[in-house]
Amino acid sequence: MKEVMSDGLGAPRVVDRRTFQAELDTLRAREKAHTREGDAIAADRRRLPMVEVDGATQLIGERGAVTLLDAFEGRRQLIAYYFMWLTGRPAAEQCEGCTLYTSQVRELSFLHSRDVTYAVFCQGPYEESARYRDFMGWEMPWYSAQDSLDTLLVGRQAGMMHIVCYLRQGSKVFETYWTTRRGVETMGNSYALLDLAVYGRQEASEASPAGWPQWKGEHPYRIDERPIVQWPRVKAGYSDDLGTGRR
Repeated sequence: MKEVMSDGLGAPRVVDRRTFQAELDTLRAREKAHTREGDAIAADRRRLPMVEVDGATQLIGERGAVTLLDAFEGRRQLIAYYFMWLTGRPAAEQCEGCTLYTSQVRELSFLHSRDVTYAVFCQGPYEESARYRDFMGWEMPWYSAQDSLDTLLVGRQAGMMHIVCYLRQGSKVFETYWTTRRGVETMGNSYALLDLAVYGRQEASEASPAGWPQWKGEHPYRIDERPIVQWPRVKAGYSDDLGTGRR
């Protein structure tokens, strides 16, 4: 694997503790303002209108055909991640971004305590994509939405990553919010943690000082021609053959 960092990298200036704390306090005021603005945006998000969608829209799950309403698992709210999929392609060629973010969604009990179900709506066939889920060791509910994308993602680009939020009122289903691209970063903590570290995300889009390291791999989410988060599974001996079933 390629080394991300090397000798001779830039670094912040060295100061005494008092100077360090004073500059951190100045930044902290901006962080708190950012947090308060985030709270205000979330409050406005909760007040958005909603649009009715067909709760009978078909999905394919572990036991065959189910409906969008079934995917709520009896809860009032549903957060669905629309996973990009390249049908017939090997595991190493599947979406590195969807793989990264989905790998960071693990413990769902806290969401459940707030009456929220989280599920993946894969944009490819169920059997093939479910084998990928098994290879990655994911345990969240998994469905194929392949045949219903025109209905579920009306007005949006199928084949793109999306988070879509739904509310159930009895047997009626409503869409309350959706986001895509960088909006899906909310699923993971890796970038949030890297943003705290001095070298950040190490990507070209960042405004970093001269001499800060930048990722030199083929893609920020790939290394050695495979999504980075697949490597622990490969090294542990799990089969990534999507055509032959589970390990």
